[in-house]
Amino acid sequence: MTHTFAVQLNSLLAALILLTAFALLAQRKILGLVHIFAWQGFFLALSTAVIGYASGEHHLYISSLLTLVMKVILLPYILYTLVRKLKVHRDIDAVVNIPTTMLLGIMLVVFSYHLTAPIRELSNLMTRSTLAVALATVMLGMLMMVTRRHAVTQILGFLAMENGLFFAATSATYGMPMVVELGVALDLLIAAFIFGIFFFHISTTFESLDVEQMAKLKETD
Repeated sequence: MTHTFAVQLNSLLAALILLTAFALLAQRKILGLVHIFAWQGFFLALSTAVIGYASGEHHLYISSLLTLVMKVILLPYILYTLVRKLKVHRDIDAVVNIPTTMLLGIMLVVFSYHLTAPIRELSNLMTRSTLAVALATVMLGMLMMVTRRHAVTQILGFLAMENGLFFAATSATYGMPMVVELGVALDLLIAAFIFGIFFFHISTTFESLDVEQMAKLKETD
């Protein structure tokens, strides 16, 4: 694999990561969201491996494997099991409709490219062109958290935002120290179990995971 081909392949994978971020905004079925999140993790793992090969940073191979195990296998499995147990298969209405959300997403992508333009001009890394995509992925994940009412979809938005942060780290500095990555991976795994228990108790107590309905219950009290 030549350096030029590696750069082009990484750009393609960055485009696929951004595409999955928009797919998360457009998808209404919760199981579909879990599948898209798994694909985003898969493209992120491949991108990390490509960057590791082209840059000679061999620790990125471990990061790629860790991403593959955590975000393609473990976390989607935990979320899939959670959705099945809670019997929630479709997201309820979003705060903002899908076309408006997609338009906001496009505006965030344009803003991300504008914001990272000075960095791209100064950087000489092979990943400088994908930094804007990484920032856009973070913002799209945040947008998903804001515009969705269902607790599970908000958690998926948070995890997608974390994917963007990891992608930004590999794009800006060829990855974080391994100790930090292992700590983050462990925190995510523990958080997934806690969220699962938390959602199960909310569902059995309030018979809903709609955060707006829970807010109304709080106002009534």
